[in-house]
Amino acid sequence: MRIYEKAPAKINLMLDVLQKRPDGYHEVEMIMTMVDLADRLEMSELPRDTIIISSQAGYIPLDEKNLAFQAARLIKDRYNVNKGVYIHLDKKIPVAAGLAGGSSDAAATLRGLNRLWKLDISDEELCELGAELGSDVPFCVTGGTALATGRGEVLTPLPNPPQCWVVLAKPPINVSTADVYGRIRADKIPHHPSAKRMEQAIRGNSFTDVCRELGNVLEDVTLKLYPEVQRLKESMVRLGADGVLMSGSGPTVFGLVSKEAKIPRIYNGLRGFCKEVYAVRLLT
Repeated sequence: MRIYEKAPAKINLMLDVLQKRPDGYHEVEMIMTMVDLADRLEMSELPRDTIIISSQAGYIPLDEKNLAFQAARLIKDRYNVNKGVYIHLDKKIPVAAGLAGGSSDAAATLRGLNRLWKLDISDEELCELGAELGSDVPFCVTGGTALATGRGEVLTPLPNPPQCWVVLAKPPINVSTADVYGRIRADKIPHHPSAKRMEQAIRGNSFTDVCRELGNVLEDVTLKLYPEVQRLKESMVRLGADGVLMSGSGPTVFGLVSKEAKIPRIYNGLRGFCKEVYAVRLLT
């Protein structure tokens, strides 16, 4: 028996850091949604008690450093599953990009193994398992659009934003999320984006208001460390994207675009200095 799961990328429509917590994590407020750029996972049972991961991508770890591997081990240990699994990971989402590719792979693994082994785990339990693997994993388990608070694991579902095109561009650098969060000083943030206003824009189905309320306080850190991300943002605005923001800790920048006719100019313009460019739709 083979199980297939899609692991879509996420973008942050807004991301705010409120304070550092006693446990070392940061208290955040984020509104996230998913786009139609996805890894695909194929899972099948093995007769011996082992976890094997393969991938066509030569640049990702296939051992316990891989979040999908960690997800498989966690679900096996927690539910006393004495069977093995083979997972093939067809990687499309750029790594270390601020798009939660690894987290989405872990979430897809939890969902897929729940089906493969008929464990009957509820979504709520899957989210709790996901929170042990990473702050973005619970959101990736459920997908859709949500307000995330706490360290990212407390989710409030929201309606999907107005449908539009999304252009994603990742410069040829990798950014460490831990490094960016380690440099942020919550009490020194000059301007905080508003989760409340972004939620109102989404509920009002106003594309213009969604674009106006985009905000990410991690840009203050990443853009100083990597000026090319700033240049990428400026290029995307100049080429005609309606709303532009860095996703997560970066370095991927996304542009929201209402009219399909604008896409070729933006896509081709960005390809001039950035190989990893994608034009996709919001996943609604």
